[in-house]
Amino acid sequence: MIKLLLLTLLSAVYIHTAAQDTITVMHYNLLNYGNYTSYCTSANNNHEQKDLYLKSIVDHVNPQILTVNEISQYEFYHNQILNQVFNTNGGNYFRKAAITNIAGSYIINSLFYDSRKLVLHSQAVAQSYIRDINVYTLYYKHESLADGDTTFIHCIVAHLKASSGSSNEQARATMANNTMNWLKNNMKPGNYLMMGDFNLYKSAEDAYQYLVNPLPVNQAYRFYDPIDRPGNWSNNSSFSDIHTQSVSASGNGCQASGGMDDRFDFILASEKIMQGTNNISYIPESYKALGQDGNHFNTSINAPPENTTVPADVLNALGNNSDHLPVVLKLRISTGPTGIKNRFPDISTADIQYAGGERYLSIYSLKEQRIKISIIDMTGCVINSKQVSLSSGNNSIKLETENLAKGIYLLNIAGFKNESLTLKLIP
Repeated sequence: MIKLLLLTLLSAVYIHTAAQDTITVMHYNLLNYGNYTSYCTSANNNHEQKDLYLKSIVDHVNPQILTVNEISQYEFYHNQILNQVFNTNGGNYFRKAAITNIAGSYIINSLFYDSRKLVLHSQAVAQSYIRDINVYTLYYKHESLADGDTTFIHCIVAHLKASSGSSNEQARATMANNTMNWLKNNMKPGNYLMMGDFNLYKSAEDAYQYLVNPLPVNQAYRFYDPIDRPGNWSNNSSFSDIHTQSVSASGNGCQASGGMDDRFDFILASEKIMQGTNNISYIPESYKALGQDGNHFNTSINAPPENTTVPADVLNALGNNSDHLPVVLKLRISTGPTGIKNRFPDISTADIQYAGGERYLSIYSLKEQRIKISIIDMTGCVINSKQVSLSSGNNSIKLETENLAKGIYLLNIAGFKNESLTLKLIP
């Protein structure tokens, strides 16, 4: 009977080595791409010339996900990037998201992705005050999809209200808070990236705090800065290595002038990505403002001293394509045997978190219910078990692992209507 129990549990847990892959993510404000104005003209911001610049940058970074701000509302220009920047030289595997523009802005967001590795599952608009904030849900292509093991990543792309002053700060805060409330009301906690041109001058702004230090009702959707650099970013040389705007000291009529002195562009990540508890993890030290060497405070990115962080052609493209630098990070995707085979329809996610030498079961329940948690060794012996009550939403349960010997254990979570899921536990 014990052997039968163990075999049953083992059949619910993948125990061979998980496959891994790396995804490069880039966000870039394209500066009025295809949106011609009195100051951004076909002479100083020509989209065909910008295609050449953007291709140099993309070929250097090789992103599998590119999200952008400030692209024209017209689909012609979205297709232009797809066909002139990505799907060139015989390649035809990049895809784009559908256009949304509920807010009716001249400049909008978009997403481009490598369909060899990713599928765009769905998209939505989190809020449309001033500009749409888009939520793009992708999943990673892998053979484990046949087992129902789907690894999702959600890219939230925002272009918050620009300029200083209390009214603009309040507008940014409203947009950020609207987004957090939408996530709470429409999505489950998971692998989220919050990215875009946030137009923030300091971390104390309400908009930033709503994201990284949210109200208690939104705490499950908290975002983290991968480089953890809070402060007064604007015109502060202490942050010269992470400034993303403006690439030019003098501007060209379209580009803003003043040189590198603001951190406007961000990629923030959810707790699950930062801790790597849901198949996707941030690769430490991979976050950077592309082309930023920290030596060009209040001057042009390509002015002396020589900037050697990227090849010369890429630096030239960065200096001419936009007045922002792109921000880039890398994610590690762990597919296949992460330990969960879910036969518990009222539990959407469950994983084991490791904190300060202690182990916690993080579990998201779709309703209030009671469950039984059992720790079982590899001989099938039940080491300990207990019943707990789950609330609807996120639950964190401390596991009694202090006296367990080193090795691999199974954590079985059982309901009272034959529901069951099993995780691999390493104390």
